[in-house]
Parts: sequence; structure tokens; C-alpha cells
Amino acid sequence: MAPRPNWKGYLKLSLVSCSISLYPATSERERVSFNQINKNTGNRIRYRKVDAETGDEVEAPDIIRGYQVDKNVYITVEDDEIEALQVESSHTIEIDSFVPKKQLDERYYDSPYYVAPNDKVGQDAFAVIRDAMKAKGMVGLGRVVIAKRERPIVLEPMGKGMRGITLRYPYEIRDEKEYFAEIPDVKIPGEMLKLTEHIVDSKSAEFDPTKFVDHYEDAVVEMLKKKQAGKAVPKVAARAPTRTGGNVIDLLKRSLEMEKKGGRKSPPLQPVMPKAKKRAKARA
Repeated sequence: MAPRPNWKGYLKLSLVSCSISLYPATSERERVSFNQINKNTGNRIRYRKVDAETGDEVEAPDIIRGYQVDKNVYITVEDDEIEALQVESSHTIEIDSFVPKKQLDERYYDSPYYVAPNDKVGQDAFAVIRDAMKAKGMVGLGRVVIAKRERPIVLEPMGKGMRGITLRYPYEIRDEKEYFAEIPDVKIPGEMLKLTEHIVDSKSAEFDPTKFVDHYEDAVVEMLKKKQAGKAVPKVAARAPTRTGGNVIDLLKRSLEMEKKGGRKSPPLQPVMPKAKKRAKARA
């Protein structure tokens, strides 16, 4: 069954437009998730929304938005008033400009989407916009409304479709100077730099996300399997690695020797097993 789109509307470039859908490019459904349980009864916890002053439960139709302007003073806003704030990007992504991808600051990246045409009528328009960006090595910048919030979005060719990534606004990005200001200027000896460069070379590889392993997730699944089988599980966390003492150059030399001999004894990277399969094994 094909995934359902998060957004449907139109992609527009000047007078050219086509019907498109946005599909989330990521999912967290395969992660292990926990429910909150009453320790004494084993029943799930259910939360009620209550009035902060009276303690009375408030029904959903009586709950509205409020913006705090002072202590216990709110400007209330109805859903209809929010809905009335229609902007063009509610139903259309209009490409406002094209920029070289290398100019994008990745701190602004938010959520990735797959962009695909909705119908045969607009496939030519979709394809020509995609291929023109590919030919010029550019990406398109536009705006889209998702979950009632307008976001900048960058569009780029991806196979037969496009990838869209919503962007954060400048006010959402923290200034790096706050964190880097106190880092001292260190003059690195040439020998130290060369040794580190050799280690970098020895550990160079191609980017292959299929080798990413979520060790924490795997440990949680293994713990659940043991508990389901009635086995005891440890309740003391493993000790964090301690800082290795010694001169930095000596440590770099030893590190380089270790890399030449094959590196640390660590488990090989394996393709990630779908969590659904792991859970099935846990139930067995």
C-alpha cells in the first residue's frame, strides 16, 4: 500500500505549475517505544486535561489556544481565526529563487520530504523543472505551509522525483560564537598534524548509511527479549571509558600503529535488521 502524503498542492515556477504531493522521507515507527504503566496494577496511564485552577477536567471542544502576555493573562485565539490566516503557500509551493546547493547552511535543514507529481497532466511540467535544476546545478527555494506553519523549503532533483527539505528561520539558529568564543587559538606542531592526517587517511571510507547500527536500540531489543524469557538483566550501567593519559604525540603514534595492525577489536558493522523482525524474534 502506497504511503499517504503529508501535503498536496501545486508546484509553481513562473506560469508553469503542476500538482504534487509531499511524502515524509523519514519515519520513527520502527523504533522501540514504551508506554507508561501503573507499577502497582500493570495498567496503562491515561492523562486528562484539567483546569489549572479548579482541577476540573476540560473537554476537547472547550480547549482553545492562548498566547500569554502577562502572568495569568492570555490572548485567546479560535481555530477559525487561525484558519482564516490563509497564505498562498497553503496550497502552492512557488519557487522564488534558485541558488547553488553548496551555499546552503546545513544548520537550517529541518525535515526531508519526497516530492512527486500527482497526475499525468503535470508530469511534463514537473520533469522540466527537475531537469532544469539538475542541468544548472541549482536548487529551488520556496515556501510551504505544513501543520499550519509556513516554512521555507528547498527543492532539489532526486532520481525521477525531487527531495524537499523544510528549513528553519534565522531566529531558530543559535549563534556559534556563543559556544566557540572561549576556545583558545592553538598552534599545532607539524608532527602532530601529520600523524593525525595519517590516521584520517587510514580510516577513510565511502559514505554507506546501510552500515549504521543503532547500538542503543539493539540493546533495548535484547533486554526486552531477556525479560520476556524470564532472564535477569543488569541494572547497573556500564562504566564510561576513562580518558587515556599520556603525551598527545605518543598517543597519536600508538593510534596509528593500532590502525596499521587492523584497528581495535570491535564487532563488524552489519546492515540494520528491520525492527519488526527483531520484535518478532523477541516474541518467539
